[in-house]
Amino acid sequence: MAVVATAHWHPLDDGRVQCDVCPRNCRLHEGQRGFCFVRERRNDRIVLTTYGKSAGFCVDPIEKKPLNHFLPGSAVLSFGTAGCNLGCRFCQNWDISKSREIDTLAAAAGPEELAAAAERLGCRSVAFTYNDPVIFMEYAMDVADACRERGIKAVAVSAGYMNPAPREEFYRHIDAANIDLKAFSERFYEKVTFARLDAVLETLEHLRTTDVWFEVTTLLIPGQNDGDEELHRQCEWLLEHLGPDVPLHFSAFHPDFKMRDIPPTPPETLSRARRIAHDAGLRFVYTGNVHDQGGQTTACPGCGAAAIVRDWYDLLDYGLTDDGRCRHCGYAMPGVFDGPAGTWGRRRLPVKIG
Repeated sequence: MAVVATAHWHPLDDGRVQCDVCPRNCRLHEGQRGFCFVRERRNDRIVLTTYGKSAGFCVDPIEKKPLNHFLPGSAVLSFGTAGCNLGCRFCQNWDISKSREIDTLAAAAGPEELAAAAERLGCRSVAFTYNDPVIFMEYAMDVADACRERGIKAVAVSAGYMNPAPREEFYRHIDAANIDLKAFSERFYEKVTFARLDAVLETLEHLRTTDVWFEVTTLLIPGQNDGDEELHRQCEWLLEHLGPDVPLHFSAFHPDFKMRDIPPTPPETLSRARRIAHDAGLRFVYTGNVHDQGGQTTACPGCGAAAIVRDWYDLLDYGLTDDGRCRHCGYAMPGVFDGPAGTWGRRRLPVKIG
């Protein structure tokens, strides 16, 4: 099955039909597709054209999503489809997110097949990633429900660009999320991602009211979103609206897609951003896409001990109990901890399903 009906749309007086999933509110004539390219007006309704189809499946470490406080060391079955509802000029997965070759998506699997595969492969969770699950929410929700019946959790890796009603419905099916906060500037969002910052901040505030465990990632692009003043404003907003315990990841940019003229992020930029976040009062701040053991280690706020020592996606030392308490002082680490740390490591295992 590749095409399914959707619920979040309404007809307009001028004869067009508006898709209500994200703030783009694409208004479509018959046969037209939205900005994301996977939601289409067909027979006077909006349908999803990529249900059950994927660009491929891979078992990853959960830390790659990145999630550092959610079932550490465990394996996650990752997959994405095609298209995206943002237009980021720096997209690091542009071959998937900008794809218009929907009919050539190489892999296919229904929700039950995916859940069974995740269980067979020893995955604690399934991740909707590579492109944004907002645009294939119906498929993602069905997969999440099938996984939940087998005790497997669902992870959304998303830019958070979503309208309130579908957002509320979608996250009722999700256990954990990483929200990609592209920058803390409306100008950056408008000029570089062709989106709006306010809608993403609303998603973060909504997640604070749910049981979804979530972490935040910002890809730091030299000269674009890495200035001290902007980083200060971002960290202060996160502290005020989400609290000190939301994990924040600063990741290194590498030249890609339509920003090949910008150099990679220097490691010192990540370290500077991490210091700014700590000084603002955020307790769990990490660096990503670089080898930085100090910047990837979780320190216990209770006693200062190194609770989880990481090198890239490898766990080198694990100082928490099965329920996530520091072995030195008993401090309860924020997050989702269930049993001993996993041993998946940094492996990446492509798999075939269906």
